[in-house]
Amino acid sequence: MDWISFYDFKHSVIYVNGRHRDVHYRTIATDIRALVPSPDAVVMDYGCGEATSAALVAEACQHLTLVEAAPNVRAALRERYAANPKMSVMNPEEAAATPDHSVDMIVLHSVAQYLTAEELAAMMATFRRLLKPTGTFVLGDIVPPQMASVWAALSLLKFGAQNGFFWAAVGGLIRILVSDYFTLKKTHGLSHYTEADMLARLKAAGFAPQRAAHNIGHNQHRMTFLSKPV
Repeated sequence: MDWISFYDFKHSVIYVNGRHRDVHYRTIATDIRALVPSPDAVVMDYGCGEATSAALVAEACQHLTLVEAAPNVRAALRERYAANPKMSVMNPEEAAATPDHSVDMIVLHSVAQYLTAEELAAMMATFRRLLKPTGTFVLGDIVPPQMASVWAALSLLKFGAQNGFFWAAVGGLIRILVSDYFTLKKTHGLSHYTEADMLARLKAAGFAPQRAAHNIGHNQHRMTFLSKPV
């Protein structure tokens, strides 16, 4: 099993219950919507997951493309948003074939930790090609190396307390210890970056980056970066 296969199926360790899933995606969509540069913007959310609130982002832009590698998740996205003319769903190969310099904003949120440094660099090169010269690359949920698991657990518990699923979150943290997620984490690992390291990688990929004041989503111990092509 790899990370794509893992996320292609429903697990109680990803979202502890339906409320967690819905609030999680609504929070992400609200944060992404706030970054849309204009109502005429063409936006791509790469590695979007279930994206149950993505219509909120589509309302704020001209067109939203959801890109997802996991086939079952992608099929569910196509079914969910089939009637929305402002939205389309692609696999990564289709997204890479998008015309050069045609996208105003590309979001890669909570994906980089599952990629090797080389895979992330290749993805950045693709995004730089797809973005308009005035476009923005939004790189969200970058995991720092210090106490990442501890902060993730505490952030989930706080998020659960704020949104009515605290005890379900406690149970979810227990289940993760015996789950495929924990096994994958030990065998495949997760990529961690300091702020300085990620700024350097973005500059090397041809971007002018800065760290955003607020990370997309509920975990404010992680980082979001906003970058312009140079």
